[in-house]
Amino acid sequence: PGSILSYVLGLGWFLALAFPPLAPRTYMSENAMGSTMVEERFPLGQRALAFARQFAAHKKKAGAMPVAWLEQTLWSLGLEVHRQPFTRTLPFPDESRERYMVKGTNVYGILRAPRAASTEALVLSTPCSEGPHNDQAVGLALALASYFRGQIYWAKDIIFLVNEHDLLGMEAWLEAYHDVNLTGEPGGGTAGSWPVLAGLTRALPAEVSSSGTLGRAGAIQAAISLELSSDVVTSMDVAVEGLNGQLPNLDLLNLFHAFCQKNGLLCTIQGKLQRSDLDSLPAYAHSLQTLLLMVLAQASGRPRGDHGLFLRYRIEAITLRGINSFRQYKYDMTTVGRTLEGMFRKLNNLLERLHQSYFFYLLPSLSRFVSIGLYMPAFGFLLLVLILRISFLTLLHLHPLVPTTLWDPCDPPWYLQEPRPGLLVLVPPVLVCHGAGLALYLLPVRGQHMATQHFPVAEAEAVVLTLIAIYVAGMALPHSTHRVLGAAGSARGWMVLKLLALLELALLLSALALLNFSLGFVLALTMVPAAAAVQPHGPRVLLAVVLVLATPAVTLLLGIFLERELLETPAGPAEGWQLFLGALGQGLLQHHLYGAFLCPALALGAYPAWLLLWNVLFWQ
Repeated sequence: PGSILSYVLGLGWFLALAFPPLAPRTYMSENAMGSTMVEERFPLGQRALAFARQFAAHKKKAGAMPVAWLEQTLWSLGLEVHRQPFTRTLPFPDESRERYMVKGTNVYGILRAPRAASTEALVLSTPCSEGPHNDQAVGLALALASYFRGQIYWAKDIIFLVNEHDLLGMEAWLEAYHDVNLTGEPGGGTAGSWPVLAGLTRALPAEVSSSGTLGRAGAIQAAISLELSSDVVTSMDVAVEGLNGQLPNLDLLNLFHAFCQKNGLLCTIQGKLQRSDLDSLPAYAHSLQTLLLMVLAQASGRPRGDHGLFLRYRIEAITLRGINSFRQYKYDMTTVGRTLEGMFRKLNNLLERLHQSYFFYLLPSLSRFVSIGLYMPAFGFLLLVLILRISFLTLLHLHPLVPTTLWDPCDPPWYLQEPRPGLLVLVPPVLVCHGAGLALYLLPVRGQHMATQHFPVAEAEAVVLTLIAIYVAGMALPHSTHRVLGAAGSARGWMVLKLLALLELALLLSALALLNFSLGFVLALTMVPAAAAVQPHGPRVLLAVVLVLATPAVTLLLGIFLERELLETPAGPAEGWQLFLGALGQGLLQHHLYGAFLCPALALGAYPAWLLLWNVLFWQ
């Protein structure tokens, strides 16, 4: 009863976070940005569209990013211009890049501050995408550069960056700018993010090489990534989730919201526009949808824009996307430009890095937030379920003659008359379960060439199918491992194994919740009830179904369907399965390219813990 009550309290606490009393209004904490009393005068909306048309024409003619035209244009605007060629070797080709080697060039111009030395800088980045996407963002950035060049109040350098190949180009530029090499070690970003795993991934070809940057500005204080693909917008959507669930300082988000309100520009988060009737039941459901979308996005560990890679360098950044929907009111480039001008002028006033507001929060809307002190109790109640079960199993293990009234009434009392099993009994299942996790982590990428030689599949398909095959095969391995040492008749052996599995799961979830609350909470929400209930007696078929539904792979699949439902674009079974396969491949790429820890956390942590519980179920 205590475990059930604790789980219900944890779930109920989380669902209550979308209520206005538990989600206070956002406020500006940084004094230098506490007011929007600056006069935005950006008048070059039509020039931005002209730049966009020229950029699109030269990009179509060149078949790639028009590097020479960009350099000439930035130089004509009076900026200090640099280019950075780079190459990137992928661990395996993905759907958008059917090759191992990716080559590109980043072009950027530096507007030197006329009123200060080059000690601090701001960044406006625009990714150069294939096709007609994001041409207007590049045009607006060039128009802003032209306008900013004529102003004399800048105290920080401003970098106008056009990066090719999205995140790949951004990572190459950031590494060269800061003179670090997070992905230069074979194995990609894993060596920088997970030093323990550096030796395991040493043979994986995911290194980046570039010619370096020829010019630098000051230390980057903040960055904004801009994505626009139409001449007019109906709203601006902001993305905050970065690599591994990192979030920017809340004041940067508050600054965007304040200037959108000042200029009458509709702003959304997770594609959701805030309702005006905050105290109604539909408004609560709307806020809960937005909150759940943020939790799912953060739990994935994938950066939702180019800003996500700035956060690992302690640079506050967000991505702004122009949305052109069927709403009646349209906003031109002048309005969007003035919003960006106001934000940069306020960031120009900063005397120190953004630090006074929150770094850990959840957002049911742009005007309300949930701080870490309010959402952590929800995870604490879920973790309490494991703590209660661990305490109970420890009591039974240390005191073999405990009265049977302390035990569950459905269990046979002769359990308590069994002698305590030795620790040697646990060695085979523990080794097999963690060996399966290690194989799940290493073999899909390392064995892709062998798979393509024996099966008619491409490299990307071979990696994903190998991953699924190892995952499913691991479920069949632990069933009888404990029988190797003749412990099949030990009724207490499964208690010790479950105690070990619960301890491992509790430590894993606690660590994940500190690094990425959403990931820890989602895994706890699905795995905790199954872990608490599993035992080799009782309705085994029902427990097996519950345990299969709690596996991390099923959690990922259900999360994909839930996200599509919340976005009001439901996916069918076939489409959901394709999205699931794509998510597996992208998860591996994100790990090897940028150091996302979701892949090793699941393969080396959650999956072995789940296999131990699976072994408990089939103990006898």
